[in-house]
Amino acid sequence: MTDDRRRQIAENLAAVREQIADACRDAGRSPDEVKLLAVTKTFPAADALLLAELGVTDFAENRDQEAAPKAAEVAAARPGVPVRWHMVGRMQRNKARSIVGWADEVQSVDSPRLAAALAKAVAGARTRGSRSEPLSVLIQASLDGDPERGGVPLSGLMELADEIARSGELILRGVMGVAPLSMDPGAAFELLSKAAARVRADHPTAVELSAGMTGDLAAAIGQGSTCVRVGTGLLGYRGLASP
Repeated sequence: MTDDRRRQIAENLAAVREQIADACRDAGRSPDEVKLLAVTKTFPAADALLLAELGVTDFAENRDQEAAPKAAEVAAARPGVPVRWHMVGRMQRNKARSIVGWADEVQSVDSPRLAAALAKAVAGARTRGSRSEPLSVLIQASLDGDPERGGVPLSGLMELADEIARSGELILRGVMGVAPLSMDPGAAFELLSKAAARVRADHPTAVELSAGMTGDLAAAIGQGSTCVRVGTGLLGYRGLASP
């Protein structure tokens, strides 16, 4: 089964990379400008290890209780290999201490209170010696204002960016967003791209635009995405919780 799974994942990875290359060509961009973030939520550490063997270095999770042991298992199996973990799901403030223990980046910051909780957790980790670097964060922007989906409304984006920039424990790396089902992906990502550009104008470290998933990555790349989050395209489906 492992050999079959490795073959399947390798074929999927090649197809996704080809999709990215095609979208970049159509947009007049280099594929080197777009990072592939493998969404491994609901899948075992074994799948993440197979992807790592195939050269994938960035992985995303959306639940701390699943991600923490998975990240530890991958680190134990591949000591010294540069693997980076990203939190992309909605998170509770009381999970901040655990999350800063495994996440290199949090892409789903959507409130000043969450930013403050993460900064406090990072400060504590640095004091204890369990973390040496500030935490990279992206602001999750809401394009439709739906509170159930998470994200800060575009009207509050700059205020939150300014708040994060004042923290010595966080580094603002950019903006993340999801195209609402009610919007055309191209129009949604154009709106997100313009909002991200406004943030970047005031905060030069905010160069990342995390946008696009398995079904709409081409539209996102066409609007300047620098990071696509792909789960189903790489690992297939696993029940209703699959990415």
